[in-house]
Amino acid sequence: MLDRPETRFAIAAVREACAVIRSVQRGLVSEALTKSDRSPVTVADYAAQAVVAQRLAAERPDDALVGEEDAGDLRAAAQSATLEKVARFVGERVASASPDAVCAWIDRGRAEPTSRFWTLDPVDGTKGFLRGEQYAVALALIEDGVPTVGVLGCPNLSAEGRSDVGGVGSLFAAERGGGAWACPLDGDAWRALRVSQRRDAASARLLRSVEAGHTNVDEMAELVTALGASAEPVKMDSQAKYGVLAAGEGELLFRLLAADKQSYREKIWDQAAGSIVVEEAGGRVTDLDGKALDFSRGRTLAANRGVVASNGLLHVAALAALKRIGA
Repeated sequence: MLDRPETRFAIAAVREACAVIRSVQRGLVSEALTKSDRSPVTVADYAAQAVVAQRLAAERPDDALVGEEDAGDLRAAAQSATLEKVARFVGERVASASPDAVCAWIDRGRAEPTSRFWTLDPVDGTKGFLRGEQYAVALALIEDGVPTVGVLGCPNLSAEGRSDVGGVGSLFAAERGGGAWACPLDGDAWRALRVSQRRDAASARLLRSVEAGHTNVDEMAELVTALGASAEPVKMDSQAKYGVLAAGEGELLFRLLAADKQSYREKIWDQAAGSIVVEEAGGRVTDLDGKALDFSRGRTLAANRGVVASNGLLHVAALAALKRIGA
């Protein structure tokens, strides 16, 4: 079960961040917004990081935070209106949320990775957020290059790993050696997670991003053919896919390298929380070469190419298919 005080901290922090993000979504996102207007997700990103960092400063002041955001741009005069909005939404949760205090909390995320630190993606899946579909808050504790605690907050996903837009949402949490668990976002009825037991690649459900720009589309088509997979893919944004995989509602997830970005390396906050949730549910997560993910190299997975996550039973087949297409 989830026994570590760090896990309880992460659950409370992610739950609070999800509440702030939902408040931003209700207040700023509307059908009238064009897809090019990213201001609501900008406010949500900053506000979520601020509330997590503030809680970390208050409860675990010696712990470092490696976050996706910093307040450099937010301090610019041209961003004063955005900063006021961020402070207003954070102020709904934290009484002392002045603009200066909010910037200071956000900048806690500028810490450099050490032997022990937290890493945060405050809003993973920005397009999903703007569409009112899947997005996630992802917080993980890294110790000696390995995620040891991970929590995903998925406001539009059920604890069973199914899309539930407008529902109560869910938390997926794991600690190393303690298993993976899920519960409603507003409750404490935890259920153990277990990956799917499907062994046939032809029936494997691939978890794929909605946005085509997030993968190598042509290579993905080749990979599907190499696997012989015929099941309908599950399309959604963000690390919510890891929750779905851990809950047994999919079998395979790939982060391929785009044709024009072969040197790209994944950011640690994009993979840390999700990877431990899948592993503790009985799955396996490696890079495209079958190597374990190494979170000790800074802000990116500098020693790894892409990501493969599976139910474990299909991992060898997945790696073999990648080799056949030269990915």
